[in-house]
Amino acid sequence: MTQAALATHLFIELYEVEPRLLDDVDFLRGVLHEAAAAARCTILGTVDHKFEPQGASVVVLVAESHLSIHTWPEVGYAAVDIFTCGNALPRHGVEPILRAMKPGRHAVKEQARGTQVTPA
Repeated sequence: MTQAALATHLFIELYEVEPRLLDDVDFLRGVLHEAAAAARCTILGTVDHKFEPQGASVVVLVAESHLSIHTWPEVGYAAVDIFTCGNALPRHGVEPILRAMKPGRHAVKEQARGTQVTPA
């Protein structure tokens, strides 16, 4: 028997990002839509919220699961998730995010989610 992950979850930490980018919901929505397209995901819908005095959250629901970003402009930080299953290519979504957000530094962690046991 072999085990395979049901889904892949990427945790992307962005540091030293321009605060005005982190506070722009339209920009953030566009970045996640670009990342979803690069990851070969099918966008089903988007929800966003602009916090006062600053910060934003954007969640893009995709047929393969979701992408999200939560921002803290006051410290130049954003937490991004790309969570996919099926034939999506989540790692392909990272580059458009880095290109648009231009973090001074970043980290990407990958976590397999769920297991599926198949006969050998």
